[in-house]
Amino acid sequence: MTTTGTDTAPLTKTALIAGATGAAATRLVEELLRDPDWSVVGVARRPPVSQHPRLRYIAADLTDPAAAARAIAPETAITHLVYACRAPFKEGGVEDVDGNVTLLRTVLDATETAAPGLAHVHLVEGAKWYGLHIGAPITPSREDAARHMPPNFYYDQQDLLAERARTAKWTWSASRPNLIYDFAPQRARNIVSVIGAWATISKELGLPLDFPGKAATYDAICDLTDASQLARGIKWMLTAETARNEAFNLTDGDLFRWKQLWQRVADHFGMAVGTPRDWRLETWMANKGPLWRDIAGRHGLVEPDITRIAPWGFADFVFHQAYDVLSIMTKIRIAGFHDTIATEANLIAHIERYQDARILPRYR
Repeated sequence: MTTTGTDTAPLTKTALIAGATGAAATRLVEELLRDPDWSVVGVARRPPVSQHPRLRYIAADLTDPAAAARAIAPETAITHLVYACRAPFKEGGVEDVDGNVTLLRTVLDATETAAPGLAHVHLVEGAKWYGLHIGAPITPSREDAARHMPPNFYYDQQDLLAERARTAKWTWSASRPNLIYDFAPQRARNIVSVIGAWATISKELGLPLDFPGKAATYDAICDLTDASQLARGIKWMLTAETARNEAFNLTDGDLFRWKQLWQRVADHFGMAVGTPRDWRLETWMANKGPLWRDIAGRHGLVEPDITRIAPWGFADFVFHQAYDVLSIMTKIRIAGFHDTIATEANLIAHIERYQDARILPRYR
């Protein structure tokens, strides 16, 4: 699949990625490094060891402005900043506006000071822009939709960027993915591993694959964002003239209902489909740790701790959204990005990757 858009960036580009090891940025690092014109500097509290000649990591506590400034000060060659950080939060709650805005301002101040050639700043937002965490959003959600009553830290962050850009030499863009999914064994908060763990436990107990959420959620139309799709979209936004000073929805470009996906998951695990059950898994699954350890032992799995695979509170937030959640991709397609992913097949493929890695058992 191809993308278009006028590339006005320098031939040699260096991206500073704040939050480089998180859900929104890990695949972006890989995507940029596939292009020989890009180098990457990743910022993380606990950075991994780089094995790539065009990738360096720096350790920084971005909650400390002085420490962040010291860490970023040597990075004078930065041309692009990707901000993919998030202050601590609770699932489904109203998130910290001041904390999130301060984090962004800290990184932006440090980067502007260090890098006189900064050309573009990208902000990773999310579908919470449309208020899906507080009730049913108007769907399909469009980028120009009216804002809901604050607080919403995405509003304040984007306003900060837009205001700063008026007098700066750089432009900005923002991506609005929906729920990000991936093969990400280093990260528990992933709907793929949650679904896989739920299916495994249900199968081991001889049960059908019930849907652990509301019946309205089971029937709702939804979209998701594969992490690699997000990475390709952000890379496009970093240099496309049509993306300057704009925000874009960025999903797989596909739609599904949970009840349709559930049939495919059940088929993959060799199970019958059950019914929706309005359960809170954080409570219902609290005693399943010993069962998972037994499953891991019998199947030779590498992770005996279920909490490292399936954060049930996260599952409760997703499976109790009793309304449609879909963001239309018209704006980004008109601007020049056309990549699309078939969500249901892709999610099953990710489950298979977890099985290949012996994080989930394989039954067929």
